[in-house]
Amino acid sequence: MRFFRHLFTRSARHLFPEDSLHRIADAIAAGESRHRGEILFAVESELPAAMVLRGVQARARAEAAFARLRAWDTEANNGVLIYLLLADHRIEIVADRGLAGRVSPEQWRGVCLLVEERMRAGEPEQAVVRGIEAVSDLLATHFPQVDGNPDRDELPNLPLILD
Repeated sequence: MRFFRHLFTRSARHLFPEDSLHRIADAIAAGESRHRGEILFAVESELPAAMVLRGVQARARAEAAFARLRAWDTEANNGVLIYLLLADHRIEIVADRGLAGRVSPEQWRGVCLLVEERMRAGEPEQAVVRGIEAVSDLLATHFPQVDGNPDRDELPNLPLILD
């Protein structure tokens, strides 16, 4: 069944057209104005057939994307990847080591549930924006902006479609 979902999933570009991607980028920029963390959003429609047959799961794919996209390469080790694998209906959050011990797995799962709720309602853009806002709330708690010390943008704000 999973194999067929990966063969016949609609393209991420269908759910996230160019104007939607720009609104998501704006949400990332707005969130990052509140904290010194870095948020990256990536979406993948499906996995290649060979990966599905080998049993590669969304979490492993998200962790590989986190490394490949260099989300770990931030000064404060506070990069966060929100990864969406459409074929598996999975949202994964991968956070850098600077957030370990600060944000619990339950808090990350709560963010995923917010995204899942809006995705089920057929609102993919709003789902991602709500997830970004929730991640920004967590980052603002642990890495607030410091007045007079502007934070540089270390990761791209424009979402990445990994097709």
